[in-house]
Amino acid sequence: MNNNALTKEGISQPADALIDACAGDETCDRRLSNLPLRGGVCLKPQHYLEILNSMPDVGWFEIHAENYLGAGGAPLHYLEKICEHYALSIHGVGMSIGSADGIDKNHLKRVKDLVDRFQPASFSEHLAWSTHDNVFYSDLLPVPYNRAVEDIVCEHIDIVQSTMNRQMLLENPSNYLTLESSTMEETEFLGNVIRRTGCGLLLDVNNVYVSAQNCGYSARGYIDAVGVEQVGEIHLAGHSEDRTVAEEILLIDAHDREVAEQVWSLFEYTLELGGARPSLIEWDSSVPEFEILIAEMHKADSAADNTGKKVRANP
Repeated sequence: MNNNALTKEGISQPADALIDACAGDETCDRRLSNLPLRGGVCLKPQHYLEILNSMPDVGWFEIHAENYLGAGGAPLHYLEKICEHYALSIHGVGMSIGSADGIDKNHLKRVKDLVDRFQPASFSEHLAWSTHDNVFYSDLLPVPYNRAVEDIVCEHIDIVQSTMNRQMLLENPSNYLTLESSTMEETEFLGNVIRRTGCGLLLDVNNVYVSAQNCGYSARGYIDAVGVEQVGEIHLAGHSEDRTVAEEILLIDAHDREVAEQVWSLFEYTLELGGARPSLIEWDSSVPEFEILIAEMHKADSAADNTGKKVRANP
């Protein structure tokens, strides 16, 4: 895949010139992600004290940027303490990369200030929109996959990356329907955006499985088509089933339970193709005891280790 990189002026250029573009600038990141090649977990307030008291064997933590945009308070205090010991990933949920209204410059500045303060090993956002006419919707809404939307998304990613002076990862969405105005597959759309902007991919394996089941395509075929070369991070989460419509099952990206066995299998397939990646256990509602998150994280580490052994045994 012909990746691009950003100069300080935000102009795209070949990836092999990234080092030259960053020469002499210690704030310019050279990799898609500097996270450890291990499992990580979402950082939740109910676990702050347990983490600081026990210093568990966790690869890294991820936060939602919007939960830490205040000027002070307990969240930032505990985040500072925890970041003294663990690598951090900052994951945005409100940038509205796919919005026709453009990027909210005030929101972007607040997120940039957070990123500048904590210097995370990775920064990411969603391929979605959540704002329109100055109204914020508490959902990650889908975009159609066509050239006009591709241009908008690329423009917005260029703004984010040049403002933050670092590459970002773009997360694939969970889909519940196919939009009629789409003229290309999601994998082609993502590939075009990555080539044009130099961003990386945050591959949410649960989203791939959920979307494939809901929209009637092959999850493994999606992984094959999207390619794993530009994956800087993987997300794993639990999903639920909606049976409102008789004889139809709609999978919901719920983030409220353990990772399903089908998703673990797809995760292992992804690792066989591309090798180990920093892999997050996402659990955002009905958050369990911390030991349950750790158990899921260890499953991710074991899957990566076992897959690596399998690949080495069958070169």
